[in-house]
Amino acid sequence: MKGKKRVAVNEGTKIIPIQWDATFFFERAVRSLDRYHYDKALKYFRRAVEYEPDNPVNHCNMAGILSEMGNYGDSNEILQWILDELDPTMTECHFYMANNYANMELFEAAERSLIQYLQEDADGQYLDEAEEMMELLGYELERPMPLKNIKSRQGMVEHDQARALLEEGKFTEAVRMLEEIAEQQPDFLAARNNLALAYYYMGLFDKAMASIQGVLEEEPGNLHALCNLAIFYQHEGDQESLAELVKLLAKTVPFHQEHVFKLATTMGILGEHGVAYRHFIRLIKDGDVQQDPCLHHYAAVAAFNTGRWQEAERLWRSAMKLDPASGVPRYYMEQLELTREGEPAAPVSYHYHLPFEEQFKLWEKSEDGMPDHLKKDPLVRSSFFWALRHGDQHTKLQVIQAFGMIADNEVKDVLRAFLLEPDEDDYLKKIAVFVLRTIGVQEPLQVILEGKATVIEPNRVPSRLPEWDDKWEAVAQAAISRMSKHYDLVQQHDMMTLWVEFLTRVYPRVPKLAKPDGWAAALEYLTAKMHRRAISYHEVAVRYGTSIATVSKHVKLIDEVCGIKEKMRTISSVFFSKQSEND
Repeated sequence: MKGKKRVAVNEGTKIIPIQWDATFFFERAVRSLDRYHYDKALKYFRRAVEYEPDNPVNHCNMAGILSEMGNYGDSNEILQWILDELDPTMTECHFYMANNYANMELFEAAERSLIQYLQEDADGQYLDEAEEMMELLGYELERPMPLKNIKSRQGMVEHDQARALLEEGKFTEAVRMLEEIAEQQPDFLAARNNLALAYYYMGLFDKAMASIQGVLEEEPGNLHALCNLAIFYQHEGDQESLAELVKLLAKTVPFHQEHVFKLATTMGILGEHGVAYRHFIRLIKDGDVQQDPCLHHYAAVAAFNTGRWQEAERLWRSAMKLDPASGVPRYYMEQLELTREGEPAAPVSYHYHLPFEEQFKLWEKSEDGMPDHLKKDPLVRSSFFWALRHGDQHTKLQVIQAFGMIADNEVKDVLRAFLLEPDEDDYLKKIAVFVLRTIGVQEPLQVILEGKATVIEPNRVPSRLPEWDDKWEAVAQAAISRMSKHYDLVQQHDMMTLWVEFLTRVYPRVPKLAKPDGWAAALEYLTAKMHRRAISYHEVAVRYGTSIATVSKHVKLIDEVCGIKEKMRTISSVFFSKQSEND
């Protein structure tokens, strides 16, 4: 007993236990790897293997370190053992082995491993590198490689096209292509992952969840699918499943940039800003992507949301230098200053564009409307699709107006589908019909109004009128042609609604409409009044080339028939009263 001494422990001393597990040693291995301390990294990876011997990734990491150290033979022994004993689906091991054989100048063995990789790997993660190695081996062996097919190339061209559509925000077209690829090649997991995202962006949540669950049944460790599943759990409000998955993702430390970025953005969206910040900073330190202003914005947002305001300022200033034409970093810098002055610090969005309401303010002020680059921005478009399905009535109205600015085939398809939604507001559907006509859709439109299916023919407006006279249309077009530069689509639609209401009430005793400009001027005047806009008889008379007396006479008649001043019985007034109730 004399040889044993005990350390006196103060009762007030706090001992923080260290959790010794595979993740602990994995993180230390990564740190050693970043400092090029390969011996230490190998030691830590070996300890990670001891704690999780059935995890093929740990063994693969150890093989990678041995390869970096020049121990190609030992590395290949581990890789072959992974394929034979642990996980035959880790087809990337064949590519790693091909690299090792090539470094050992065993070119025929390298060729065999490379062919096996290309014929078995469905994702094609190392396809570009493999094609470069094919050229090298062809030169060394002085013959072409006897390769029958490249598995990841099956449907790759179509998948690349679909992914491009997804990145452009053309989700409907992307879904058509991805559904076809997924049906023809069910083991093409990247396509099925992207299909789930496309469903999600369109607000088709049940389909998105079913698609991602299918991917995970095939490959439970697919990081992209796990990240997508976490987002879906958050949307569904499944906090128990989400908490368990977040715990797993928080421990994950990917090697590849694509995986690091996916995990970082996912953790940010889930509110795990500290984890997101750590991964974003890792990416910024990498020379290949450090000049990306979006990445600096993402890191700044993570810093802001974790109270690192000085770091957030530094990162947003970097984003401003990299992208001086963008107003996004400048806007968030202003929000940061307000926070420092005592304003409540609300969480900031990771999206590299202005908040929804701020964008609409700018578009309304701008003569050019929505900038072209934002029309194609997938994040902007996906936020519109989500808002049209899940937003309140006021937000949906703004989205429909924004679709009028975008005016492409994708928007037309979405608005056509919106017209057939039985639970959507009739007023919003009439706005959607007006927008479709404004952007050139002249086909008959199927729509559910007042719970009944109907068809709105070209050059007709939703009304109970038995006919639509060309003279009535001339008045409407005269007003629209002048109002389009000064009034938004909702206000233009309300003008049409007022005109239809007037005609419906006086039909069949419709006044003579010999001079449409006078009636059009009256409609603009009353529309401006309904929307509380300053206007005078003189102003509209000059704009339409008519007299004040004519405008005044027509205004008085329309007001008497429709009771605008007393009852405000236009559709827009009903909408505004609903909005105030919601507020």
